[in-house]
Amino acid sequence: MTVVNPSEVVTKALLRSVRVPGLDKPAALITLDNGLDHTKPNTLGPAGLASLDEAITTALAADPAFIAVTGKPYIFCVGADITGIALVTEREQALEIGQLGHRVFARLRDSGVPTFAFVNGAAMGGGLELALHCHYRTLSSGAAALALPEVSLGLVPGWGGTQLLPNLIGVIGAAQVIVQNPLMQNKMLKPKQAHELGMSDALFEPADFLERSLEWAAGVVGGTITVERAEVDRSEMWDAVLGFAGGELDKKLHGASKAATKALELLALARTASFEDGTAAEDEALADLVMSQELRAGLYAFDLVQRRAKRPAGAPSPTLARDITKVGVVGAGLMASQLALLFARRLEVPVVLTDLDAERVAKGVGYVHNEIDKAVAKGRMAVGTAAKLRGLVTGSVDKSAFADADLVIEAVFEDLGVKQKVWAEVEQIVKPDCVLATNTSSLSVTAQASGLEHPERVVGLHFFNPVAIMPLLEVVRAEQTDDATLATAFAVGKKLRKSCVLVKDAPAFVANRIMTRLFSEIYAAIDAGTPVDVANRALDPLGLPMRPFELLQLVGPAVGAHVGTVLHEAFPDRFGLSANLGAIVKSGLPLIVDEEVNPEVVALLQVGDAPLSEAEVRDRAVAALAQEIRIMLDEGVVADPADIDLCMILGGGWPFYLGGITPYLDRSGTSEKVTGKRFAAPGVVTLPA
Repeated sequence: MTVVNPSEVVTKALLRSVRVPGLDKPAALITLDNGLDHTKPNTLGPAGLASLDEAITTALAADPAFIAVTGKPYIFCVGADITGIALVTEREQALEIGQLGHRVFARLRDSGVPTFAFVNGAAMGGGLELALHCHYRTLSSGAAALALPEVSLGLVPGWGGTQLLPNLIGVIGAAQVIVQNPLMQNKMLKPKQAHELGMSDALFEPADFLERSLEWAAGVVGGTITVERAEVDRSEMWDAVLGFAGGELDKKLHGASKAATKALELLALARTASFEDGTAAEDEALADLVMSQELRAGLYAFDLVQRRAKRPAGAPSPTLARDITKVGVVGAGLMASQLALLFARRLEVPVVLTDLDAERVAKGVGYVHNEIDKAVAKGRMAVGTAAKLRGLVTGSVDKSAFADADLVIEAVFEDLGVKQKVWAEVEQIVKPDCVLATNTSSLSVTAQASGLEHPERVVGLHFFNPVAIMPLLEVVRAEQTDDATLATAFAVGKKLRKSCVLVKDAPAFVANRIMTRLFSEIYAAIDAGTPVDVANRALDPLGLPMRPFELLQLVGPAVGAHVGTVLHEAFPDRFGLSANLGAIVKSGLPLIVDEEVNPEVVALLQVGDAPLSEAEVRDRAVAALAQEIRIMLDEGVVADPADIDLCMILGGGWPFYLGGITPYLDRSGTSEKVTGKRFAAPGVVTLPA
């Protein structure tokens, strides 16, 4: 029954004896190393676990002063080898995976010889659980990522994490690390945060981390150092915390994440259960979740973000990209100012903003400087770096400041005539090879370039708000955009640390088009007479990060209405215009008050007498998505359904366990019902057929 993964990159446990001053006997140091550099982190599959098991056996036989586990440079271990999960076809195989990890790791926990984890770098999932099994832990302040991210994929920490962590740092911190952080776009802990939570016993600088860790371990073993840990509160407060967490989880995900619910159950068990009973429950939970559709979708989403996003389909050769030594930004409003700060921080080149008058320019530059000051005050930016960035960002009311720019991006009012006028002015000023980029969210890039002498250098760079946080960048190729311009756009996106997706110049591109189609069905249901609260919660079973009206408030009703109008003009048969949305925009009222739809907004609405049920609204909405996505693929808006899903995950915040949108449409049968075929073959993003 054991799963054998022929493609496993084996992380070997390399054992050596180390003499440590102050101890009579040498220590046993196990170094995890898969033989590759830091870009290929250590992971543990069956062969890797076998190597660790053998190293522990050999170390114990030598009767060392202590046993320590560390990792190759910059990496401790980032968890289980998830590439093998695709090979699991039976629940019993999944159960064995959990049991194997538990058996090997438990040898460190149950050892009569003191055990230490020297966490020298990234430690996630099973790697962090390995460290938790050791009696003591040191942590490098340079460790890049610390997390138990399993819930984001549709799993739970299955090698002891749900039982060890709450009994080490308390249930509040454990719930944050195991449930809350993974569902907040997989938030990572910084070393200082992890140390303050109590996850490590000592925090050392990277330069001499191993030497300091060995000396510290010798002090612990020799009795000159005493490790003190805060007592964990196991009172009834434990259950109260988890009850509150469960309530908050239900508000956000409405039961859609089986993994999050199961993680809370396991955390509850950790209060009173023996370690053996708790880890046995982990094994059963892991086996159930490995054989779930949600996990297969989660692994698909993980692969999209980790691989496809880093190698965008259709991108020209990066050798064609031009160097960018100066950036111009047309406009000095909020979006333009955010862009200016991002370009200055990531490209480290001069950035100049322009606008219609000195007051607007000063406000835009002031915003950038203020954000820099905030970063310094919070300890997120060095004073010297801040001074450099302030010097890089300047403003002018004269577009001649763009004369030596290599890239100019506009972020002006979303009106085609306004943008065409901007580009006509800019083209007379800039160099012949300057790239002209529009940040439009819905307007045709080809139309913007139509009156220019050199339309081939115009490209769309659709950023999502807030610019500094949202990872997606839709790179829009217009009809005449040449390869050098496109390659430059992708190179810039990479330097900005964005995940780029190549998009054909089509109305509203990808993420906005899909979300507007979804919203148009919600508006249509309300217009027909469906109560607002019914329509607003109809999509709850999908587990989306926000309900429609919450998201509309974030985006802004005016922006939503504008994109809707653009799409209605392009596709009137599929995108209706809602008079009620126009009334909401005109009113200026907030959509959400005290976490509910504003009653004053509801009172504005003029509705019919044909209400729909939640299920009917949901069925119509997902059917509309299936139809629209199939049309977009047939039109060649993107190369593959994977790009649709990547845009929804990175631009819309759709959870990994949905896999974007197309796996959900396939699993629910909606794809075949609406379009006659699936987006992916059975077993590709789902359980084996």
